[in-house]
Amino acid sequence: MTETLIRQKLERKDLELNALLEVTQAINANKTEEELYKIFNFTIRANLQVKKLALYVYDERWSCKVNYGTKNNFIKQRLPEYFQTETHVSRIDGLVHTEFAEFDCAIPVAHRAEVLAIVFVGGFDSEHSTYEDSVKFIQALSNITLVAIENKKLARKQLEQESLRKELEIASDVQQFLFPEKLPNTERLKLEASYLPHDMVGGDYYDFIPINKNQFLICVADVSGKGIPAALMMSNFQASLRTLLRQTPNLREIIEALNFQVMENAKGEKFITFFAAIYDLQLKTMVYVNAGHNPPLLVKTDGEIMLLEEGSMVLGAVPELPFINEGFLTNIDDFLLFLYTDGLTETVNESEKDFGQESLMNYFSNPANRVKNLSTIHQDLIVALDAHKGRNPYHDDITILSCRVG
Repeated sequence: MTETLIRQKLERKDLELNALLEVTQAINANKTEEELYKIFNFTIRANLQVKKLALYVYDERWSCKVNYGTKNNFIKQRLPEYFQTETHVSRIDGLVHTEFAEFDCAIPVAHRAEVLAIVFVGGFDSEHSTYEDSVKFIQALSNITLVAIENKKLARKQLEQESLRKELEIASDVQQFLFPEKLPNTERLKLEASYLPHDMVGGDYYDFIPINKNQFLICVADVSGKGIPAALMMSNFQASLRTLLRQTPNLREIIEALNFQVMENAKGEKFITFFAAIYDLQLKTMVYVNAGHNPPLLVKTDGEIMLLEEGSMVLGAVPELPFINEGFLTNIDDFLLFLYTDGLTETVNESEKDFGQESLMNYFSNPANRVKNLSTIHQDLIVALDAHKGRNPYHDDITILSCRVG
């Protein structure tokens, strides 16, 4: 090798090292992914004087991020499958009978045994550098650039996950505020609640709201959908209910106003099933409205079980409810009211059979079960539900609310 060739080779290596240093400095300067792809494009063309270039990157799917000097527009061109699994540098030499035949070689770029990208190059300047040296430079430059971009994606994903985790925590806290802190447990009136969320944030709601010394409202609701939107919607629903109840004890008016609020907030994209009852301890009467919710069970001491079905359709489906029927019960002084959401009865076993309303009816038909304390009743039903589902997962939130008067 002559002194001139040695000097040219050293100069070439010096240029390449400077180019790699500039790319590293750009990465340290926190350049965007788009800017890094532009620097990659410019560096390859400036240092190797290639005539054609295409860079395909895998990001859930293969797509072309850089394209220069080609007859075909590879930004819109899908990467053939036989390139996707290639792990070694390969010359194309016209063997590929597709648009990719205009390139000379395909250079895979791998990191930790995973192929991140493939660089297609055509028209090497053989006087400027050897094929092998050019390939090594392209691999080094591509690896530095793409690992930096992968790290950016990972950091962005971690930030998004952390942001989502915080949002879920906030929504979960919001939902917990919906539930009453303490339920009555007196000689005359006892309540028990069990809430089993399917996810961190659910769409169920239950409440006990004293109206005066004789009257109280008990309710349960379930919003369509899950997650943060459902929790926020239910929070608004609870606030509206409590505000309306301070203004009037008329359930018909409350239901009409709640339907309007849900329709305004969700624009018909979500709806809420809702059951609410007002009981008067002195008059021994109950007024209730069931707005498309699973019918609660009113269990009397003599064993009679009533399904509380009178009411209306779900809230938020139409601007004005076509009908509202109030259920009215008199002379009820010793009873158990069992409310729940559809996550309980719609839990399926491995044969796709629902737990069903019939299971609840059978349980309360047993005189020994009717006299159990409320927490034991809840435990019995949760154990039975768990046995019913077997290895199947739960697919929905489960809310159980029991009220005993006597």
